[in-house]
Amino acid sequence: MRIATFNINGIKARLPRLLEWLDETRPDVACLQEIKTSDETFPAKEIEEAGYGAIWHGQKGFNGVAILARGETPVEVRRGLEGEPEDAHSRYIEADVKGVRVASIYLPNGNPQPGPKFDYKLRWMERLRRRAAEIWAEEVPAVLAGDYNVIPRDVDTFSVKAMQDDALMQPESRAAYRRMLNDGWTDAILSRHPAGGVWTFWDYQANSWPRDAGFRIDHLLLSPAAADRLIDAQVDRDFRGREKASDHAPTWVELRPA
Repeated sequence: MRIATFNINGIKARLPRLLEWLDETRPDVACLQEIKTSDETFPAKEIEEAGYGAIWHGQKGFNGVAILARGETPVEVRRGLEGEPEDAHSRYIEADVKGVRVASIYLPNGNPQPGPKFDYKLRWMERLRRRAAEIWAEEVPAVLAGDYNVIPRDVDTFSVKAMQDDALMQPESRAAYRRMLNDGWTDAILSRHPAGGVWTFWDYQANSWPRDAGFRIDHLLLSPAAADRLIDAQVDRDFRGREKASDHAPTWVELRPA
């Protein structure tokens, strides 16, 4: 069973690339972020024609998350995180799919830091941790997949110096991410590539893709019941190099059948 995460950076603008990726790789589940479209304008018909059912939590022009499942419609469990009723950002959706609890996550960027946006990022991470603890307590196989906007370690970026002032790499961001790992969640890519050097994002600016100036911010965290079934975890890196591609590459885990 392959579960992928893909920050599509505008589902309508990248729809040909998304459909191409679905056709070529056939993931069982695809968690999308930054769909940047309202609920009403989500391209459900095209995705259904590609063989996938979908649920989504849209927002016009910004944010937005979705979960796609091959051959079926995910059963929604939750949309949004509790803790800040005034938070109108569409950044979280959770569903049961093919016997696995799956969440699609688009964590706040947090720049510029310090400031209100960074404070919001840290609060959001704590809200995510609380929800993760609730999922953990259910003892279900679970995958928390998405764009976490956190570079966990120095070896997860092309240049520590270039990123040292960025919200993605601040000690507070890293500590919040590490607390989730210490709670018992497994970083799937880290488990397969402990030495680092694996990127999931390359900026459109500064010739980043040709220079391979990337970093790892797209993560799949596995509950113990999912980690026990882990076969592999990789990045579909080549899709970043295609015409009019997202600035993220799809990242995935393969789980053994239950």
